[in-house]
Amino acid sequence: MSDDNAVGTPPHETQTAVRQTGTPGDPADPPQREQPVERPRRRGPGFFTLMVLPCLVTLSAVAGFLALTGGLPGDGPSDTDPQQSAGGGVNETYGPWLRKAATCSVVAPSVLAAQIDQLTGWRDDTGELSGEQGIAGFTAAQWRTWGRDDDGNGTSSPRDEADAIMALGRQDCSLARKITDLRTEGTVNGELVDLTLAAYAVGIHEVTAAGRVPAGARAYLAEVKGLLPRYEAFDREPPTGGGPASAILAAPVSTLVVTSPFGSRQHPLTGVTKLHTGVDFGAPQGAEVRAARQGQVVFAAMTKAYGNRVVIDHGTIEGKRLETTYSHLSALGVTAGQAVSAGDVIGRVGSTGLSTGPHLHFEVIYDGYYADPLPWLASSG
Repeated sequence: MSDDNAVGTPPHETQTAVRQTGTPGDPADPPQREQPVERPRRRGPGFFTLMVLPCLVTLSAVAGFLALTGGLPGDGPSDTDPQQSAGGGVNETYGPWLRKAATCSVVAPSVLAAQIDQLTGWRDDTGELSGEQGIAGFTAAQWRTWGRDDDGNGTSSPRDEADAIMALGRQDCSLARKITDLRTEGTVNGELVDLTLAAYAVGIHEVTAAGRVPAGARAYLAEVKGLLPRYEAFDREPPTGGGPASAILAAPVSTLVVTSPFGSRQHPLTGVTKLHTGVDFGAPQGAEVRAARQGQVVFAAMTKAYGNRVVIDHGTIEGKRLETTYSHLSALGVTAGQAVSAGDVIGRVGSTGLSTGPHLHFEVIYDGYYADPLPWLASSG
C-alpha cells in the first residue's frame, strides 16, 4: 500500500549523505567514502513555547478586546462626567439646572441641552484663541451680561456648569422676549423657538431684517433641532415658575365659540405644524371686537400674517406685564397711543391676513410670552 503522505524517518534513526567533488559522474573523481551524519534529536516543548508564547497570545487577545470595547469596565469617565447620562449625553445631575434655566415657555430644557451639545459637546475644551470658555462657550463680554453665581459657591464663572446653564437660559429667554415682541408686531413670522435660536446664532438684527429665520442661521438651527430628541427626557418635569392670575379679562366678542384652541397645530393654509399662539373665536363678519381690559393701545395697523391687528398694553399683573392682541380685523377702531377701557369697541371681526374666514384671533402675552387665553377670560364657556 502506498501513501503520498509517507511517514518520515523516526527521529532516533540516522541518515547518510554523499559528498562529491568535481563534476557529477566524472570517472576521474571516485566517490568519497560515505560518512554517517546524525540528525539532531527532536526535543519536547521548551520554556519559550510553554511559558512565553501563551502569555504573548493572551496579551494580544486582551489588547484586541480593549480596542473594541473602549477599555476596562470603570476605566472611562467618572460618574460626574457630563458624557455619562441616561438622557442623551449629559449627566442626569444637570437636569434640575436645565429645568430651572428654562424660565420661559419658548426655551425648553431640551433646547438648552441641545444648544450646549452643538456648541461644545458638553466639554470645557474651548480654545483660548476664540476667547470662549466653558460648556456654553461664553466670551468674557457675554459673561459680564449674563453670568451670575447661580449655584452660590462664591464664584461666577463660565467654567462652572450650573452657572453656564443658567446664563444660557437667561440669554435665550431674553432673545425669546424680543422675538415675541417682533412677532406680535408682525415684523417677523415663524416658529418662536426657531426664530429665537436664529437670533442666538446670527443676532436679532439679522432675524429682523429677514423677517424670518435667515439663511445664515439655518445650518445651526438644523443641528440643534437634530439633537433635541436626545434630551426630551429633561422636558418631562415642567419648568418652575408661578402661573398668572386667571379670569381677569372680559370677553373680546359677544359669544366665545372656540374654532381653534391655543397649542400646537397644523396651520390650515401653510400646512406647517407649530404653536398656535392664541385662540380663534368664530364670529360673523363685522361683529364688534372689544378691549378685554383697560390699557393703552401700543399697536394698530395692517400686518402680512395677522391682517389688521391691535395690541393693548394692560400694565403689570403680579409684577409682570400683560398684553392682549386682536387680529384679522376687517376694520380698526383705535390708533396707537389711545387709552381704552374694558368693553370699548376697538375693531370689527374680519378675515384679513392669513385667514380662512371671519374670526377673531385673540392672544394673551404675559411677561413677554404667549399664554393660553381661556383661563384668563371671565366668561370662557
